[in-house]
Amino acid sequence: QVQLIESGGGLVQAGGSLRLSCTALGRTLSPYIMGWFRQAPGKEREFVAAISLRSGATEYANSEMGRFAITEDNSKNTAYLQMTRLKPEDTAVYYCAGADIFSQLSTEYSYWGRGTQITVSS
Repeated sequence: QVQLIESGGGLVQAGGSLRLSCTALGRTLSPYIMGWFRQAPGKEREFVAAISLRSGATEYANSEMGRFAITEDNSKNTAYLQMTRLKPEDTAVYYCAGADIFSQLSTEYSYWGRGTQITVSS
């Protein structure tokens, strides 16, 4: 059974940076796509970024390109989300997810972490 464990959330001022980590415990070959989603209060969960643990290929939500960077360490079954120039509208619960295909649809992801809160103060 694969468990996704997130860490790195917290409170940060606007303009600041944070790095999230997601480790897939119990992972062998699957999942090999690690993604990040976020959900703000009263809003739907939205795709942020995804990365292949096999090739390092990445995919981003268009709105986040340039501010966020997703990386991976396959030897540690871990994906990272480096977020810079954070804005108050980035405040949300950030979820790590695992899948076996690249997708921006949350329904394609079979594995989910519990989420970590990020609050950006103005």
